[in-house]
Amino acid sequence: MSLILVADDDELVREVVQNTLSEQGHVVGLVSNGEEAVQAFEAKLPDLVILDCSMPELSGVDALRKIRLSPVGSRTPVLMLTARRSSTDEEIASRAGANDYLRKPFSPIQLLVRVELLLAKSPLARLSVPSH
Repeated sequence: MSLILVADDDELVREVVQNTLSEQGHVVGLVSNGEEAVQAFEAKLPDLVILDCSMPELSGVDALRKIRLSPVGSRTPVLMLTARRSSTDEEIASRAGANDYLRKPFSPIQLLVRVELLLAKSPLARLSVPSH
């Protein structure tokens, strides 16, 4: 089980992401703009962050830049989930520190595969430890 922060201004997208990840046992926190994403990140220190590029208050890329300033934030995997389709937008996100970039519309399976890969590579992810 991992704690995943999702920031997207589209309620339907947040719901699909939450349902997809919750069904796999993850705890999902939802916010609707970039400012809330930065605040929630600092308060909860999630294992993974999913950001939409285009959000009110603060864009996903700008939120990512702020997250990357902290020691934990510099190592936390971030997936950009966005309707922006150009390679330029993907390059901007990558330079800001995004670990992966998934374009909308997406399938729940695509999302799950990307999330699990990012978590598997992360040194910060909470691991389930079997009790004896």
